[in-house]
Amino acid sequence: MSITGRLIINLQLRNIARNIVNENRCLSSSSIISENVMKLEESVQEHELDTFENTKSSNDNNVSSTQDDRTLLNYRYAYPEFLPDPNMLHRNFLREKLERQDMLARRSNIEIPEFYVGSILSVTHSDKHAPGKTNRFLGICIFRKGCGLRHSFILRNVIDKMGVEVLFEMYDPTIQKIEVIRLEKRLDDELFYLRDAPPEYSTFPLDMEPEYHPEGMPIRINDMKITLKPPPWTERWERRQLEGVVGVMDLVNEKRKIKAGLKIHTKPWEKYDLMKMYRETIPEEEQKAIFSEIQTKLHELELHRHKMKRSRSFVKPKKTG
Repeated sequence: MSITGRLIINLQLRNIARNIVNENRCLSSSSIISENVMKLEESVQEHELDTFENTKSSNDNNVSSTQDDRTLLNYRYAYPEFLPDPNMLHRNFLREKLERQDMLARRSNIEIPEFYVGSILSVTHSDKHAPGKTNRFLGICIFRKGCGLRHSFILRNVIDKMGVEVLFEMYDPTIQKIEVIRLEKRLDDELFYLRDAPPEYSTFPLDMEPEYHPEGMPIRINDMKITLKPPPWTERWERRQLEGVVGVMDLVNEKRKIKAGLKIHTKPWEKYDLMKMYRETIPEEEQKAIFSEIQTKLHELELHRHKMKRSRSFVKPKKTG
């Protein structure tokens, strides 16, 4: 083989080797790039997963905190006596805190159940003039008022065709037992119109048996509509926006109908008075602070009540024969 031919073959082999090296470089670089891309995708997926878990945990925390806030705010309906007087002239933060401690101490000695206006209660209290030194009264709750240790409620019943109303101080030391016979609500916040209603709406047997209400179930709202007796009444009920009374306008004369239609007694501008609303209510932040302070103690009292109820319901078997 001539020298020229050998040179041509060497050049061709060199070109082939160079191409192979270039291809290997390209392959190695492409593999490195693909590996880098895969690592980048994995890191992005891990970051997205961490972000999703953090978002989910934060959402769960927000939901749980929202539910806790709702639970605390729902205490204002079951335990309205723990809220202070909204009038700032009557506020004393030290006295309110001491009163809450006294109320919890009283609740540890006597069971004070949850009830509302419209619930039927029986109250057993000490009475030195009674034959057994105790007296028991059963009736429907028509009104609740007061704050702190001054909280009170009124029970009404018709006994021997005579309407009887008794005002009880909730934290009166003479009260021995408060029992809920029927747990329910009414359409109105006050039931004073039962004084001018037929007696059958306020008549309840004194030996009425308690009705079972499952734990955790919503409170039933009694949407019963009643009719009043003809005037005279204790109040001008035609001027009140009552949801539990029907046929009021049919029982009054034309003059009273005209005055009720003119709504002279109403004050429609009060719904725009923000300062009046502020003075008559307790801010939600303060309500949360108050009920978060007593929530633990109330929960402990509730657990103790359930435990005592189970122990009372157990009947030890007796030996026979």
